[in-house]
Amino acid sequence: MTLTTTAVLVPLLPFLGAVAGLLLGRRAPGFVRPLAVLPTLAAAVLAVDVAVGQGTGPATDVATELTPTGSIPIDLALHLDGFAVLIAVLVGVVATCVQLYSTGYLRNDPRYASYAALVSLFTSAMLLVVYTGDLMLLLVGWEVMGICSYFLVGHYWETEAARAASLKAFLVTKLGDVPFLFGIFALAADAGTFRITGILGTVASGGLDHPTLIALLLLAGVAGKSAQFPLHTWLPDAMAGPTPVSALIHAATMVAAGIYVVARLLPVFAASAAALVVMAVMAALTMVGSGLAALAQDDIKRVLAYSTIGQLGYMLGALAVGDRGAAVFHLISHGAFKALLFLGAGVIIHAAGTNSLAAMSRMSGLARRIPDAYWTMTVALLALAAIPPFAGFFSKEAVLGAAEHAATGAAHGIPGAAGWTVLVSGLLTALLTAAYATRLWLRAFRGKGVEAPDHGRQPVVMNAVLWALFVPTVALGLTAPLLPEWFDGRSLAPTLTTSVLGTGIALVGGLVTYAAWRHTTALAARTPIGAVVAAPDAGPEAAEETAIATHAPVYGDNAGAADPADPGRLLLGPLQPHAAVGFHLDAVYSALFVRPVRAAATLVRFLDRAVVDTYVSGAGAAPRWLGAAVRRAQTGNVQTYLGALLAGSLVLAIAAVLVATGTGA
Repeated sequence: MTLTTTAVLVPLLPFLGAVAGLLLGRRAPGFVRPLAVLPTLAAAVLAVDVAVGQGTGPATDVATELTPTGSIPIDLALHLDGFAVLIAVLVGVVATCVQLYSTGYLRNDPRYASYAALVSLFTSAMLLVVYTGDLMLLLVGWEVMGICSYFLVGHYWETEAARAASLKAFLVTKLGDVPFLFGIFALAADAGTFRITGILGTVASGGLDHPTLIALLLLAGVAGKSAQFPLHTWLPDAMAGPTPVSALIHAATMVAAGIYVVARLLPVFAASAAALVVMAVMAALTMVGSGLAALAQDDIKRVLAYSTIGQLGYMLGALAVGDRGAAVFHLISHGAFKALLFLGAGVIIHAAGTNSLAAMSRMSGLARRIPDAYWTMTVALLALAAIPPFAGFFSKEAVLGAAEHAATGAAHGIPGAAGWTVLVSGLLTALLTAAYATRLWLRAFRGKGVEAPDHGRQPVVMNAVLWALFVPTVALGLTAPLLPEWFDGRSLAPTLTTSVLGTGIALVGGLVTYAAWRHTTALAARTPIGAVVAAPDAGPEAAEETAIATHAPVYGDNAGAADPADPGRLLLGPLQPHAAVGFHLDAVYSALFVRPVRAAATLVRFLDRAVVDTYVSGAGAAPRWLGAAVRRAQTGNVQTYLGALLAGSLVLAIAAVLVATGTGA
């Protein structure tokens, strides 16, 4: 097969697997798992083959016109370069791991067939975004991912949390997609084409008339898809979905799509210094705010969700200083260790037997019971905290090095303000990242909560996937000297200054958090925990909550919010309750948008019922009353009819005489 044929098969195979899974899920349940795993695995293998075939050579760009539009044509275009082929490998590998892992994690789920098909469709849509060379086809994959995320986040639709989270994810991302669509139209109007190569050619020749407007419109869509401030609020709530879906969304699809689009169209953004500064500020607020919020969460998945938001902020920061190689390197590195962290969290939840016990304040004895998750997650957290020699260190240092390069004025065309903004916020976020990573590890694996009932050993496939992702988490950083040949040629090697600063700050964050944990644990040991007595008829669920509250420092549904053993409370101080709820951004949105919209809907409903319905009802009532009056005259008595006829004739005769008399006069 040719390179282009192989590349076409990469997104096509998961799509066909999704269609077959949806059609045969109920009729032939024995085929569900093979249809979930094999097409995705084949796509991953072919993606590797495409990457090897493309190599570091010139980009492969082929296209055929899809349909004449009368103005700007839409093409079936394929664009393969180093960025595209390596990200496609990441998507294929992580999606395969998620599908394999799900065969164990959701082995008893009655809706596994539709779940697996949607995961395959999700994968296919992301691969389409990565490989396509036409913005309209990219938009198709972009929107398909949005609807897939809606269904997958709401997989447990029986729960109110899942229903609300899926709706929130859909609406918030659509809020960004509207300006994104207008940005694509404006970009195509300026460039005269939807083809990415044509657009970049127009930018290079200075033919883009509205670069700032276009960049900001596109950035709104990126903020929604890649969960950047201020449209990031959907991602923590999306943890209500199955944990493997969280791994897929956070590591290789959906949130990675926005970063990839900016990397692909970076010259468009670089044409506007104002847009780069806006990107830098957005990245800084995202990084620091999410780091503080992660330090206040008690649920493991929410900690990891805010962590993803912060790491996406690093990637956007690298793009704001003009280094898409560093951004994509961190995207690939983050995809490996974040998938490992989420799937490890799934093992923890599986060991507890219920998603409701994912609160770290309720965990104890996990290091002994799930050693595979313990060791692999330990290394993944070290990679997250950018501790050498793990992958996260090299990719994060590439970002900080690029920011330093821009801050010192060495990056041509990049505002120094953008460089300093990304550098300072990146170093502060490195401190916060190490702090919440250390806190997560201590509370999850060294906590003193109630040991949940042992639900047996995890399926072998779940632990095998963890070890498979362990390899790139450890070794991916070693590829840093080779990647410039695949990207723009700019070195990704760590620089001395940022390496010393970043690693030193991370170590300080980890050590301070450990000291705070020792202090709060000792304090909690001296604090008497009052027994909580459930009502006699409260049922088994209340009895379970009573047992937990009696033997562990758990306070209400938001376990850990008032937990004296939580080092996050000591480190954050008065910020803790505000950080725990995302600094009330949802409340602000509710006050500014949700309540006014609901009030407007109430007014419209009132007008519809009190005015429109009244008018319609009145229009129907008048003929009905007239009909009733006429019906009363229909007595069936002939004498009455004759009398009425005579009376009417007399009236008409008198009227005629009067008229005639008046005329004669």
